[in-house]
Amino acid sequence: RMVQTIVVNRMIEKGERIAVAVSGGKDSTALLFALSRVLAEKEVEMVALTVDEGIAGYRDDTIVAAKRIARQMGVEQVIVSFQEEYGWSLDEMVVGAEVAPCTYCGVFRKNALNCAAKSLGVTKLATGHNQDDEAQSVMMNYLKGDMERLMRFRPRREQPGLIPRIKPLRDIPEKEIALYAMVNGIYFESRECPYARLSLRADVRDMMNRMESLFPGTRQKTLQGFERIEELCRGDWAQMELAECRECGEPCVGKRCKACELLGRLRG
Repeated sequence: RMVQTIVVNRMIEKGERIAVAVSGGKDSTALLFALSRVLAEKEVEMVALTVDEGIAGYRDDTIVAAKRIARQMGVEQVIVSFQEEYGWSLDEMVVGAEVAPCTYCGVFRKNALNCAAKSLGVTKLATGHNQDDEAQSVMMNYLKGDMERLMRFRPRREQPGLIPRIKPLRDIPEKEIALYAMVNGIYFESRECPYARLSLRADVRDMMNRMESLFPGTRQKTLQGFERIEELCRGDWAQMELAECRECGEPCVGKRCKACELLGRLRG
């Protein structure tokens, strides 16, 4: 099914250099394992890209798992940390902060991945988002009424200044990925991020899980419904024009990117 998703959406072409975001969790581990096998003879280079946010008692274990799978598959690994890139770990950022931990994490992770991917000279950035993740994201944007973000939500995204992101596992349920990892002996049991329960996604995930148990196929139908809406509205929603952040040069909507805005708050 992953191969079908890659082919249908023309995600990976011969001769590309792909960065795979590998956290050490089951999804990204399964992604690196599967891509390494599928692309072994396709003249495609891969590099594993791991972000260390600095979450005590959580991230250290998953980084060990990420190193293990990269070594097992013979893939180069690069680790970037919040501490080195921004001067604070996530644990330090959230002390006394009014901003939610997941906001800091989401913004800085995205920024760190894009900057690292560009420095590595890759053509695409593959992430381990699965069907559960995608359905949750669609529902979150419905609940927020954020149509602009929803219309940018695609299996393959391209915008100037951003390394194109691909999601080869987007059509596969989380449970199937976990089973695949177990069968292949690469499953790593990690506990949930200690900040996850503070997010809207946690509530949406619980709601979607209840709906899926009562009405099997809910996640798939949610994604199919979104794809139909996206198809009908495609001509009405032009891609947002991006400018360069006046401070770091990264793509942003206004004059200052969200990462620099949050760094400004941290610096006081």
